[in-house]
Amino acid sequence: MTSPIDLDLDGFRSTVTEGGTVLVDFWATWCGPCRQFGPVFEEAAGKHEDITFAKVDIDENPELASMANVTSVPTLMAFREGILLHQSAGALPKAQLEELIVAVQGVDMDAVKAEIASRQEGEGTMEV
Repeated sequence: MTSPIDLDLDGFRSTVTEGGTVLVDFWATWCGPCRQFGPVFEEAAGKHEDITFAKVDIDENPELASMANVTSVPTLMAFREGILLHQSAGALPKAQLEELIVAVQGVDMDAVKAEIASRQEGEGTMEV
């Protein structure tokens, strides 16, 4: 059974950019909903060994929480191939977390990359 890994700023950067699917739970020890969501997140980690599950304690990593625009906890982020596909605040029930995992795994990454490229091209040719 796989357990979530703890991340700091350097670990976050390398983990989300190394490819594959990464789910990151931003949490705090004083947060009741975080303690409620923790076991749900850990159970999902044990079921989906093809996905990297990670946790960031915002009290130990305030700079990372700020850079990630985390304004409330728990906040869940889902990355694939280094691209943020989902970010939401609040504790998810087990069924909703499973739905999110299926949705993230089903995203057409070629289409996402094409959309990002077209936006970047558009921004580069805009006149002011």
